[in-house]
Amino acid sequence: MKCIILLLVSLGLLRAFATGASIPRYFEKFPRSRPDLTSTQVQHELGRRLSNTTVIFGPTDSRYQVATSRWNDLAVPRVQVVIEPGQESDVATIVKYCKENSIEFLAINRGHGQPTSLATFNGIQINMVNLNSITIQPGGQSAWFQGGTYDGQVSDYLWERGYVATTGSCDCVGLLGAGLGGGHGRHEGLYGMVSDNMLQLNVVLGDGTPIRVNATSHSDLLWGMKGAGHNFGIVTSFEMKLYPRGPDTWHIRNYVWRGDKLEAVFKALNDLHGNGTTPVNMAINYGNFLMNTTITATEPVISWTFAYRGSAKEAQPYLNEFDAIKAVWEDSSDVPYPQVAHAQGTGLTDYICQHGSKRITTTAGLQVYNLTAERQIFDGFTKRVASNPNFAAGGGVLHEGYSTAAVDAQDPSLSAYPFRSDHHLMLFDLVVEPNNAEQERAGWVWANEVRDQWNGGQPGRPVDAYVNYANGKESIEERYGHEHWRIQKLRGLKAKYDPQNRFRFFNPIIA
Repeated sequence: MKCIILLLVSLGLLRAFATGASIPRYFEKFPRSRPDLTSTQVQHELGRRLSNTTVIFGPTDSRYQVATSRWNDLAVPRVQVVIEPGQESDVATIVKYCKENSIEFLAINRGHGQPTSLATFNGIQINMVNLNSITIQPGGQSAWFQGGTYDGQVSDYLWERGYVATTGSCDCVGLLGAGLGGGHGRHEGLYGMVSDNMLQLNVVLGDGTPIRVNATSHSDLLWGMKGAGHNFGIVTSFEMKLYPRGPDTWHIRNYVWRGDKLEAVFKALNDLHGNGTTPVNMAINYGNFLMNTTITATEPVISWTFAYRGSAKEAQPYLNEFDAIKAVWEDSSDVPYPQVAHAQGTGLTDYICQHGSKRITTTAGLQVYNLTAERQIFDGFTKRVASNPNFAAGGGVLHEGYSTAAVDAQDPSLSAYPFRSDHHLMLFDLVVEPNNAEQERAGWVWANEVRDQWNGGQPGRPVDAYVNYANGKESIEERYGHEHWRIQKLRGLKAKYDPQNRFRFFNPIIA
C-alpha cells in the first residue's frame, strides 16, 4: 500500500513538473520568489502588520528608480517590490513574511554593493533609508546607529557634538555596508576599523528572529559580524565607540604628476608608509592613474591626495619628499573633518559617489608598493590610450594607503576580518558602456591583468581581496581568509545562524 501511495505521489509530482507547475516549497533548496509578485499583493498581505510609517511600492511608482539605483550596474538584483521600514521592528516582520511566502529578500543601504552574486537576487528589497537615527549614550563613550545611517551623515552629526567615530572614507557609503566587511577609513590608524569598534548589534536572522549580539549574548556571532556580517542577518541598529573629535582642522595636500615621475612617487610612498609604520596622524592618502586630457591625451596622469589630522606645519615633514617631485598641479587646504571627504574627492556630490555606471572591478591587498608592477600597470594603461582612447577614458587605478597602527594592534583571531597585514587597498575600476559586450570582454582582460600585476609584485604572499571591494569571482579564501580554522568557523556560524542560506547575495560564504 505504501509503495502504491509513493508511486502515485511521484507520478503526480512528475506531471506537475512536466506541465510547468510550481515546485512545492518543501522541495526547494532555497526560497524562490513568486514570478508575479506585486506591491499591491504585498501591501494587502503584509501592510497591516507594519508600522504606519512603512511604505511599499513597485516598479511603476515614481520612487522606485531612486530606491533601486546602484553605484555599479554590472550585477543588478531584480527588485519586484521595495519596502522601506519605518521602525526597526518592521524588519523582522518583513523577513517573517518573506519566509512564510517563499520570497527572497535583500536589505540595502545606499546601494554600493557590487559583487556578481547580487544578480541572482529576485524578490523584495528592504531599503533601510528611513532607519537613520543616531543616539549618543550618556557619558559620550558610544552611540547607537540605526541600519540606514551613512558615513557623511555620521561624520557631520558627531562633529557638531564634539565627537568622531570610525567610518568609511566615502561620504555616500552606508556605515554598516562598509562596517560589516571591516570598514577602512581615516581614523583607523588611531582607533581601528569600523568593525573593531562595534560593541553590540541588533540583528534579524533569516527566519525573522530578532537577537541582540554582544560579548555575552550570541558572542560567537559577534566574531562573525566583524568582517563577514553580510552572511548572517540584517542589522537594524548597532552600538559603536565614540572618540573626542580632535584638531579643529585637517591639512589636505593634492598633487598631479606625469608618468615619468612614477618611480619617484612610489618610492616616496613606501618611505612614508614604512610597511605598516605610517604616522597615525598621516591618516590617509590615495591616488589614481586616470585620464586628464587638460594635461595630456597620450597617457594617464598620477593624481594623489593626502589628509593629515592636524595643521599644515605638522604635516609638512611628511610631505617634503613629495614636494620635491615636480608636479604639474598641486593645491592644499585646511578644513574641518566633515569637509575632508569632499576635499579629497569622496564627498556626496563628487564623481566617485554617483550612481548609474556599469563598472568592471578587481582588487588586491598589498603590504608595500612594487615599483616594477606599478610601471607595468601604468604602461598597460598608456597602451590602451593609444589603441582605444574612448575605452581607456573610463579607467581608474586606485591606490589606498592608510595609517594602520590600531588595525595592526588588534589580535587577528578575535574577529572575522582576515587581512590586517594588508596596508594598501587596490581597486581597478573601469566604467564601460551599457550593452557593449566587446567592451566588457576587453574590460575584464584589463582588470585581471592589473590585479595579477599587483599580486605578481608581492611573490610569496597570498592573494587577498577585501570583501567590500571583491567582485564575486574570487575564491572564498581570497575573500574571507586563508587559514583553514577561519573558514571552518565561518561555515559553522552559517550553519547555526542561517541554515537556509537566505543571506547569500553579497559575496556569500556558501554560494
